Amino acid sequence: MADHRTRFLQLALRAQALRFGEFTLKSGRVSPYFFNAGQFNTGAALAELAACYADAVEAAGLRFDLLFGPAYKGIPLATALACEFARRGRDLPVAFNRKEAKTHGEGGVLIGAPLAGRRALIVDDVITAGTAIRESLALIAQAGGQPAGIAIALDREEAVDPARSRASAAQTVAAEHGLPVIAVARLRDLLAFVGETPELVGERPRLLAYRDAYGSLEP
Repeated sequence: MADHRTRFLQLALRAQALRFGEFTLKSGRVSPYFFNAGQFNTGAALAELAACYADAVEAAGLRFDLLFGPAYKGIPLATALACEFARRGRDLPVAFNRKEAKTHGEGGVLIGAPLAGRRALIVDDVITAGTAIRESLALIAQAGGQPAGIAIALDREEAVDPARSRASAAQTVAAEHGLPVIAVARLRDLLAFVGETPELVGERPRLLAYRDAYGSLEP
């Protein structure tokens, strides 16, 4: 695994953003693991997380000139990533949206840097059904920007509807919009990490069984 993937999974465990057990998801599936980016809730954790994002984005070689954070979790993620890129010598503008339009002051649903004429990298935690991403793409287009790609923390590599398609949510969004999706780590990385970590190796059979039942079959 690339170093940023290992660092990210280690950080997620320390922050309890990644947990193992039995978790009923919104879909009704019972998952042997759960990821909650809201647990990266200190300055140190966010800074370390942003460094992992930045390494993954740089490794992908993607061209972009603005960071866009979908409300709500994408807002601190995009902000932290902007701070990390600034630390590395690249000062990027940041924009994000409100869930509800503001009717006073500056109004509207967008906050931050203007999007017009800029290539926006959308920064979020995960892609589940893709709803937040589709909303972000519409907002970027309406503001005169151009989406460059999507960066997420963890790709569960899980099919939305296995009976109809074994494509993952991330793969579906990427195919629909012709955009690259960059994940700091994916389920396959988690499987490798668990297999190489003695205190976690016992979780591997349940992870494999879950992947067999719901995982994407596409590379």
